Amino acid sequence: MASENPEVVVAPVVKNGGAESSNGKEKLLETELSKKLEISEDVKEENEEEEGTKAEASTKKKKKKNKSKRKKEVPQQTDPPSIPVAELFPSGEFPEGEIQQYKDDNLWRTTSEEKRDLERLEKPIYNSARQAAEVHRQVRKYVRSIVKPGMLMTDICETLEDTVRKLISENGLQAGIAFPTGCSLNWVAAHWTPNSGDKTVLQYDDVMKLDFGTHIDGHIIDCAFTVAFNPMFDPLLAASREATYTGIKEAGIDVRLSDIGAAIQEVMESYEVEINGKVFPVKSIRNLNGHSIGPYQIHAGKSVPIVKGGEQTKMEEGEFYAIETFGSTGKGLVREDLECSHYMKNFDVGHVPLRVPRAKQLLATINKNFSTLAFCRRYLDRIGETKYLMALKNLCDAGIVQPYPPLCDVKGSYVSQFEHTILLRPTCKEVISKGDDY
Repeated sequence: MASENPEVVVAPVVKNGGAESSNGKEKLLETELSKKLEISEDVKEENEEEEGTKAEASTKKKKKKNKSKRKKEVPQQTDPPSIPVAELFPSGEFPEGEIQQYKDDNLWRTTSEEKRDLERLEKPIYNSARQAAEVHRQVRKYVRSIVKPGMLMTDICETLEDTVRKLISENGLQAGIAFPTGCSLNWVAAHWTPNSGDKTVLQYDDVMKLDFGTHIDGHIIDCAFTVAFNPMFDPLLAASREATYTGIKEAGIDVRLSDIGAAIQEVMESYEVEINGKVFPVKSIRNLNGHSIGPYQIHAGKSVPIVKGGEQTKMEEGEFYAIETFGSTGKGLVREDLECSHYMKNFDVGHVPLRVPRAKQLLATINKNFSTLAFCRRYLDRIGETKYLMALKNLCDAGIVQPYPPLCDVKGSYVSQFEHTILLRPTCKEVISKGDDY
């Protein structure tokens, strides 16, 4: 039987519906991807900004470091010298002099631990002496560069002394000049410096001995050299230079002073010099000597002869010595002559009653400014003393102050001098004042 069924409308499966839904998903994916890309770009920008700030910070740090490095740079000495030596060595450690080893029976000292310990204890003293030596080196280098014929002797001395005062940071009796600048000419061997008003001029044919000293806390560096412009004097200068080096080489702990003198004389008198067509043998001046040095005491008691014979006394550990030699074309014997300029208070003098008030006042001035260090009339003038000659004579007559007149060989002769300060350390010998120049 067929029955009449109503028409069933079957909705076709719309495939496009599925297409529409997939398109939506793709759009969602695209938006998510774009968001992720935007986020990654933002992150990149932030990272770049962070890196930029870090780079800026690092460059700032580098700049700061560079600035700090610049601040730590050690200043260089000026020309003419004006910077105190202490500022050139901010560590406070000053350069050693030339080290020479002991020989023969003293070789064991080099490796002795006990002697090294002794040196560690004495290091502050060594360092003070080395500071004074460095000042001496820099001052003499400058002076050698400016000294020329035609200069007033007063100008040479005052330039040298003013430079010492700057470089050593002069401070009363703690740091300063150890004794007057000796600038003895020709046959004058030692102890001459111009008094105020002296008009002596350095000449081309002069032989000038420049002998000056520096000190820190009384530890004295005594060092000298000779200036001659005319090359005919070169052998005379070579004689005293080599003789001084020989004396230094021979010096040592337990060495007899007389043995050093014999070695010096042998070298000195092996030279001769031709002056204006005439040949002269070079002689050691037999009554001039090197000497031991003590705190605030330029002549500490022992003499180092420059001829054979003399003292049988021995050098001892820890002593400072000035090894100096004088070569002469004259008699080889000096005497006191000319106007006195050098004076020094006697080291061991006790209380001496003085009746003259002006002498008492001058003694107080000497005690305050020089103590037992040598001085000259120019130094008294510089600190404001006037009309002091009678008072000074009174102090000399009383035995409180010792005058040191110039020491002269025969007129017309020529004398050369070289000198170094050495220290007999427990383990080695140190030529404290040695420099590149001599």
